[in-house]
Amino acid sequence: MTGRRTRPVEGTLIVRRRAVPAVLTAAVLLLTAGCSSDEGGPSGKDDNASPSRTAPGSSPPPRQAAKETPPAQGSVKVVRTVAKGLDSPWGLAPLPGGGLLVASRDDGTIVRVDGKTGRKTELGEVPGVSAAGEGGLLGIALSPDYASDRMVYAYFTSASDNRIVRMIYDGQKPTGEQLGAPDTVFKGIPKGFIHNGGRIAFGPDKMLYVGTGESGDTGLSQDKDSVGGKILRLTPEGEPAPGNPFPDSPVYSYGHRNVQGLAWDGKQRLFASEFGQDTWDELNAIEPGGNYGWPDAEGRSGDKGFRDPVDQWSTAEASPSGIAHAQGSIWMAGLRGKRMWRIPLDGTAASAKPQAFLEEEYGRLRTVVAAGGDRLWLVTSNTDGRGSPKDGDDRILELRVT
Repeated sequence: MTGRRTRPVEGTLIVRRRAVPAVLTAAVLLLTAGCSSDEGGPSGKDDNASPSRTAPGSSPPPRQAAKETPPAQGSVKVVRTVAKGLDSPWGLAPLPGGGLLVASRDDGTIVRVDGKTGRKTELGEVPGVSAAGEGGLLGIALSPDYASDRMVYAYFTSASDNRIVRMIYDGQKPTGEQLGAPDTVFKGIPKGFIHNGGRIAFGPDKMLYVGTGESGDTGLSQDKDSVGGKILRLTPEGEPAPGNPFPDSPVYSYGHRNVQGLAWDGKQRLFASEFGQDTWDELNAIEPGGNYGWPDAEGRSGDKGFRDPVDQWSTAEASPSGIAHAQGSIWMAGLRGKRMWRIPLDGTAASAKPQAFLEEEYGRLRTVVAAGGDRLWLVTSNTDGRGSPKDGDDRILELRVT
């Protein structure tokens, strides 16, 4: 199993193991919930490097809460352009009190965007980023204790692997020097020119969830001893989270090709978007220990050994990246599809046919993040080497949705 944690101490890397209090185990896991490649290799064609293959609690009687199912049809309105001129943006993390942190995949930098003026301030460069192909500085997330520890977590591709670090953000320091030295909390995630995963998010249980890819080696996805092609669940220190489905393992679900989006609904159910290969991209409802089929299944298979997706799309229509939950629906950004999908939910099932918005209006769409109520942040991805940038790309948009 890969994934040792290290912390730099005065220039020395020391392996760290922390015991996890057993009392936490029972409290944390009622969460249920998940690659066309990044839709096109350098040639502009789909990156199809792999071979083809085919709680429970109860409500007190006599009253019972009514189901909250959103309407079959929704809407999207672009309220404003928050920022322009971003270079290969990937991860996005809203700051408490306003402002947005944005990771540049290719530059390896994190910038702060003023949510009102769009003004950009560089925090600094994340050391050790080795950007190539689909790798680089990818997902970012704020510590669940950010108000007190000021920690920013980042997933990136290094010269040898994909890894997760955390850094103290000090906005009082000079521009470009506001990130502290990185503390490596998890490493050893397989890297490749393709399928590096990269989305990270803290769940309602304050554990760190990580979407990984199989780096083009399809056999890793079904290997529970590998962290490639998985969703991982970690403590903030990078240890296997208490209550995980496999003993002493960070693996939360497996059989994934390249997980790109993570989001929870109001009932703390986890959903994940995933690139298919030639045929079907997926939105999945994630169950602890669930096997999502890759490389033996792509899209719905009907095989009882695998979990079928909530819905599926052709790779030309989607190539999904980030997802968010708002107004009773999952909102899914599409790269090759150049549109955003609305998937209304009834529990962990789609309650109506998915609906597409913004098709071809803003190009490739990379990341979508809930902004509270009926608002979303949406990040375009036209400067990543696979898009056709227009004047002002890349940008962050504020949306109003129903």
